[in-house]
Amino acid sequence: MTLPTKLADYFKGGRCAMSFELFPPKTDEGMALLEKNVERLQAFHPNFFTCTYGAGGSTQSRTLDVVEKVKAITGLPVASHLTCVGSTVDQLRDYLKEAKRRGADHIVALRGDPPKGSETFQAVEGGLRYANELVELIRADFGQHFGIAVAGYPEVHQEAPDPQTDLDNLKRKVDAGADVVVTQLFYENSDFYRFRDDCVKAGINVPIVPGILPVTNYKQACRIAAMCKARIPDEMAAAMNESDDADFQFNVGVDHARRQTIDLIENDVPGIHYYVLNKSSAAAQMLDGLSLGADA
Repeated sequence: MTLPTKLADYFKGGRCAMSFELFPPKTDEGMALLEKNVERLQAFHPNFFTCTYGAGGSTQSRTLDVVEKVKAITGLPVASHLTCVGSTVDQLRDYLKEAKRRGADHIVALRGDPPKGSETFQAVEGGLRYANELVELIRADFGQHFGIAVAGYPEVHQEAPDPQTDLDNLKRKVDAGADVVVTQLFYENSDFYRFRDDCVKAGINVPIVPGILPVTNYKQACRIAAMCKARIPDEMAAAMNESDDADFQFNVGVDHARRQTIDLIENDVPGIHYYVLNKSSAAAQMLDGLSLGADA
């Protein structure tokens, strides 16, 4: 099988592409568990995996360990996240060189969140302020070697003063050379469809890929929604609050994500990116019997 040379190629050809996002475990035991879950997730024929890293740029080396490990296990392309947080331009270049050396295929280019306790992002001296500058750096130094994904926000980035400003920022990232937009998680598909339409009107002509998190309990849903400013539908909240039973809440959350997935496929999304939190049970139950990802 010949792998695509560009990230956007995964989202062509009529079949809904699929990717899974991982994070670097803190322990050797966590890495062993991650390997088992990756093997299970591979059975659903994803097109690629991505791996994030800790706040403030921590665990960067561990991220590249995961990149190498997942490539060895699956033979699939893997993307490394990269943020501007806490790094000079020279440090960003060094990371990209090491990512290339260790086999990363793509980069998820992000500005990154403000440090804990701060509401605003401050670039370090000699660093970058915006994700579009990071995309420009990658393209200037590495040409088309890396595919580049950037983030979009169906419910508007929490720091943006209004939706139009948020769209303008996204267009700058795409114009700088991004191949695809992967969205922040959301629970209402109508928010994604409105965002997709707004992107088209704004002249953003790369694939817009929805990001889905199958939540497995109500406390988790509330915590993540608060962090991401994602709205929890009343119907979902009411259903999860019917019982404190862990299995009940797991099934409600997974069923909601499955219904989101089916509706997205029916509305011709080019792919779906799943935030699986290094686990496979929820994804396996959600995806059972559905037709996504690379051809088996």
